[in-house]
Amino acid sequence: MQEVNEPIICSPFREPDFHWFIDEGKPCEKVAGRRPSVYYYRPPGRGTGSGEGSEIGQPIELKLVNEIRERVKIWRNEGYPGIGRTTFELLHYWKRDGRLKRFFFCQLEAIETIIFLIEGRADLKQGLDIPREELPENTRWPDGKDGEEYRGFIRYALKMATGTGKTMVMGLVAAWSILNKVNDRSDSRFSDLIFVVCPNITIRDRLAELDPNGGESSIYRIWDIVPPNLMDKMRSGRVVITNWHILESHNTNQVGGTGAKVVKRGRESDSAFIRRVLGKAGATKQNIIIFNDEAHHAYRLFQERPDEWDDMTKEERDEWLEDRKEATVWIDGLDRINRGLGINFCLDLSATPYFLNRTGNEANTPFPWIVSDFSLVDSIESGLVKIPQLPIRDTTSDETPAYFNVWRWVMQQLTTGERGGKRAQPKPEAILKYAHTPIATMAGLWREKYYEWLKESDRYPTPPVFIIVCRNIKLARMIYEWIADDNCPTRIPPLGIEELRNKNGEINTIRVDSKVILETDTEASKDDETKRMRVTLDTIGKIEWPNSKAPQRWIELAEKMDLPVISPPGRDVRCVVSVAMLTEGWDCKTVTHIIGLRPFMSQLLCEQVVGRGLRRTVYDPNEDDMLPEEISKVYGVPFEIIPFKINPQGPTPRPPKIHHIRAVSPEKDKYKIKFPRVDGYAFAIKNRIKVDWDTIPRIQLDPSKIPPEVEVKHLNVNKKGKFSLMGPGRADRDTLQQWRDSSRLQAEKFDLAKSLAKEYGSKPGCEIPIHELFSQMLDIVNRFLGEKIICPDGQDIKDTFLSPYYGWAVERIIEAIQPDTESGEQPEMPIYERNRPHGSTFDIDLWTSRPVREVIHSHVNYVVADTKKWEQSVAYYLDKHESVEAFVKNSGLGFAIPYLHNGQPHDYIPDYLVKLKYEDGSTGMVILEVKGYDQLQEIKKDAALRWVRAVNAEGNYNQWKYAVVSDPAKTNEVIVGCIEGYIS
Repeated sequence: MQEVNEPIICSPFREPDFHWFIDEGKPCEKVAGRRPSVYYYRPPGRGTGSGEGSEIGQPIELKLVNEIRERVKIWRNEGYPGIGRTTFELLHYWKRDGRLKRFFFCQLEAIETIIFLIEGRADLKQGLDIPREELPENTRWPDGKDGEEYRGFIRYALKMATGTGKTMVMGLVAAWSILNKVNDRSDSRFSDLIFVVCPNITIRDRLAELDPNGGESSIYRIWDIVPPNLMDKMRSGRVVITNWHILESHNTNQVGGTGAKVVKRGRESDSAFIRRVLGKAGATKQNIIIFNDEAHHAYRLFQERPDEWDDMTKEERDEWLEDRKEATVWIDGLDRINRGLGINFCLDLSATPYFLNRTGNEANTPFPWIVSDFSLVDSIESGLVKIPQLPIRDTTSDETPAYFNVWRWVMQQLTTGERGGKRAQPKPEAILKYAHTPIATMAGLWREKYYEWLKESDRYPTPPVFIIVCRNIKLARMIYEWIADDNCPTRIPPLGIEELRNKNGEINTIRVDSKVILETDTEASKDDETKRMRVTLDTIGKIEWPNSKAPQRWIELAEKMDLPVISPPGRDVRCVVSVAMLTEGWDCKTVTHIIGLRPFMSQLLCEQVVGRGLRRTVYDPNEDDMLPEEISKVYGVPFEIIPFKINPQGPTPRPPKIHHIRAVSPEKDKYKIKFPRVDGYAFAIKNRIKVDWDTIPRIQLDPSKIPPEVEVKHLNVNKKGKFSLMGPGRADRDTLQQWRDSSRLQAEKFDLAKSLAKEYGSKPGCEIPIHELFSQMLDIVNRFLGEKIICPDGQDIKDTFLSPYYGWAVERIIEAIQPDTESGEQPEMPIYERNRPHGSTFDIDLWTSRPVREVIHSHVNYVVADTKKWEQSVAYYLDKHESVEAFVKNSGLGFAIPYLHNGQPHDYIPDYLVKLKYEDGSTGMVILEVKGYDQLQEIKKDAALRWVRAVNAEGNYNQWKYAVVSDPAKTNEVIVGCIEGYIS
């Protein structure tokens, strides 16, 4: 098998120009051009991961997406014919050269697609037919309205992988619509009222940045979506953000607490509903725009119960009923708004805009109104997300490796009694008996990562996070107590990863139930502990509170429960045991390891779980404008439609050095530089027992049944839609070695002897003191391990201390113990920024993997080099020159000079700001450019000199000069020229 080691092959800032093409039985090929948009259809009834890994479904092209994609590209290249002036200015502002915060291509393509569909020239859209949502026959307007058929509202879906910036796209669309509407109130294509609906309050609170009245903390200023001079116009529009629960109609049969027996008013009227949801100002608007965030929750239902209802557990039924309520309330609420005000169009945003298996629609198919797609495969190849590593083969030699679908593999090992009968309700202990080994493998890998991060605490101020997703509360509670408290089920030893235990007041592992998610999503929880757990979950990996201030609801709760307020409660959490899929909108960037211990009924659920571990920690591109690889390991989530990462065998390459660039204060405050600016920036018988050693059974450590190692790599799909090993990346071999390294054999023997003594000593009639029983058990354990364990190559005697081997050992030793007739004994046992009129070096706070150099005469700790030698050389001369009082590299500083070129606005980002001291004691500033040949050099110079003249004339920011260094060796000469005045 030919392997390559380059999963990331495209820049996130450009349209993908390559993709990996995989054909069955052939080496993968790096092909020029963009991958067509496709999805993989699996007929209902074939549970995901139920068959062999190659049977993932039939690939079906999303023809509408591919057609629109090509037309948008042509339209873009032609200069966006048909658009208005406001849109033209916004597009060029978003795409201008020199932006300090650049948008990803997928974000710009998404907004361009919406603009094209609304403003694009008619002939370019000819023949495009975007399907409307199918409705039941004879559907009428909500609440009657006899005789008038209801067609629903127009929906456009943007399919964007988790972590690619859907919120940013919402901000771009909102700015485009509001500013266009403000500039032309008569244009019905636009709206200055945007209504955003999301699944829960976590997302709602995070989406608050979409409110333009948030000032400099809004997404429009933080990410420079709207120019400062247009923010007043932007604030004249409204963005209303809510969770779907607000759309549930209120029963108005009460007045001042008086019930329906007295006053009968019936269901809330449309007008009252709209005033409550949108406010008085919103109720007067017409033709509004809807954003459905996580839009796979917003669909119309066509069936009462799913076909598999009788085989579902109570929790699965409750989950389905909640999903049904959510979908119904969501869509019904939008229908009422459409009736009352009219919906211009509805923008659906989701990584998985698919109909669920149990909706009654055409199950497992995407929404037909998807108009743009940037899939997880595209996101991986562009480096926008972490690369998931999934098992591809192991020592069992089965076509599907055991840990690819841990739940199915465990169920195959269980007896009929353990499995729980027809409905498959296995006891938690039975699940853990076999899940112990994959958990130990993953926990060992997590522990290794934990200590790697400790060595780079500047880069990783919070620990890596290990997620275990369980089927039900009973299993989650047992797994949690086993990991966090060493509360072990019978014949299952401790996990032995001390770093995950809760001890000495440290909470390293938490458990999150569905109740925590459901009640806090709706703000219905009255239980303080539930509220505390939700805040803990939402702040995992966060170094500080948003805007550096704890929310008032946490301050009040913390004071009531006597908890610390300053640091987010989830900052140092290392492991999360969950029943739910955690929560959508959960943006923890430090998830590195995931295990699923539950059945997965659809690929949507798989992507939701895997998506919790896909957000990157760093978005700093290298010199080739590419993002470096980041990886998450995933067991037990049978995600079959994406490629996943393989590392070369052997030691993991050290990640590129990440440097924290910041002002050194107060030690170097004398080197502070201030300048006029436009923008700013933004983790237990009596005495003796004996054993008949001739009859006690042996235990064979069998890698063909319980894999001690697994190979992981990208789970690639070939052109036929089948699972393939021929994809990019070299196979990485995950083994138990990390867990073995953390385990001491003598300690494991002692623990086994202790467990044996405890179990046998608790049996009726055993009167031997526990300490004497323990010493005899230890002798038995030593002999048992030496004589009765068959340990083939590739296994380690320590593996005996993993379930199910451990349970078998306890069982066989207990059963083999006999009363010592010579002694007469009888045994038995048992993890803002604000815009100012000026900027300064205090504002610099960024991380970079680019080369850096330490300097003395700078307020900032390092000079970041954007060239191989020139800028480093110039920094040396500046640092040594006696006339240079201070200097700073313009990296993360926010200093820019605007200019126009070819009719488009650009930002010129000079290389250095230098503060010079003159012989008379005065000081002056120099904008210093390090430049070889540049065809725009004269244009930039002219713009710089114009800037200098204007600033000098205003007079509040010292006197400035502009100079160019075309040869580093002439830096001193340029400085002298500025001092003596012949460079001005």
